Amino acid sequence: MRKLPTIRLGFDRFSAIYLWIAFLIIFGILSPHIFLTSSTLHLVASEQAVSGIMAIAILIPITCGQFDLSIGANANLTGIVAVVVQINWHWSAGLAVLLGIAVGALIGIVNGFLVVKIKINSFIATLAMGSILSAFVVIVTNSNQPPPVTSTAWNDLSQISVGGYQIVVVYLLVLGLLTWWLLDYTPLGRYFYAIGGNAESARLAGVRVGRWTWTSLIISGAIAGFAGILYTSLSGPSLTFGSTLLLPAFAAAFLGSTQLQPGKFNIWGTLIAIYVLATGVEGLQLVSGQQWLGDMFNGVALIVAVGLAVARGGSVRAATRHRGFLRRRGQGGVVAGEEPGSGDSDSAGQLRADGEGALPTGDQSSGQATAEAGH
Repeated sequence: MRKLPTIRLGFDRFSAIYLWIAFLIIFGILSPHIFLTSSTLHLVASEQAVSGIMAIAILIPITCGQFDLSIGANANLTGIVAVVVQINWHWSAGLAVLLGIAVGALIGIVNGFLVVKIKINSFIATLAMGSILSAFVVIVTNSNQPPPVTSTAWNDLSQISVGGYQIVVVYLLVLGLLTWWLLDYTPLGRYFYAIGGNAESARLAGVRVGRWTWTSLIISGAIAGFAGILYTSLSGPSLTFGSTLLLPAFAAAFLGSTQLQPGKFNIWGTLIAIYVLATGVEGLQLVSGQQWLGDMFNGVALIVAVGLAVARGGSVRAATRHRGFLRRRGQGGVVAGEEPGSGDSDSAGQLRADGEGALPTGDQSSGQATAEAGH
């Protein structure tokens, strides 16, 4: 009789879900008449949908080993541009949305040029781009916040109800499914993980590192532009909202890398992390009445999440080196005095044969990404 697969529910893979349950119990006891209500559920789900889309925008370049710090300013600019063309030039909502996404993708193209062609570190390039985009927001609006768009089509873009939830939640789920398929089931996703794990090994295996790095930043820019449009449609135009979306998105991406598939940046871990953090913030604010707790909670969460991700990545790399050492010793290929991992080769031949680069992931399929990319 075939043995059923064992489902591991350990703290290492599901700690965020256990923390989520703890939040629900604690804040449900402290504030049952407010926290444990359907209105709070719908509010948190809808408010965090845009943050979840921003987290996806961050997640894609991170899998490729790049950081996009411009997504907050990107979202701010694209949202404002979509509003301005409707107010001043009387564009339709549909054309305004397409223009906003195109502007976001153009920002990604420029980011990719700076990172791939000019060879500027993505952290520096996108940080500088964020500052430039903030200046463009002031230029486009002349420092005056534009009035909200009153067209039905624009408001329905984010505020129409589906099953009691605003439609932005549906957008998040659909985009999450598409991203999951892209990263886990397409060659493009395998290229991203291979480059993020070891760009040089991926290059030696035949992966076009520059092309796919550039692609990841373009996708990130387009998704950030879409998030900015949704936020502006949902909450009205603002000249400063972009910066408030950046920190929770980064915290969710890193915390998500410790969930479900520890050591691997993954979409479902990221989305779970977004709502765990949002539940914690909402509960603390309801119980204490202090609005500053949100910023503090997200800041602490980012520090903890990055620390956990680094610790998890270190343990995975150590385990990978140890397995390689045992394999070579079993083949009689270890010389006296050799340390585990010291005989690792970056050659394309070994990369294709073993399917193991220095990928910071605990998932075997991702460990084989570089090998598959080479074919």
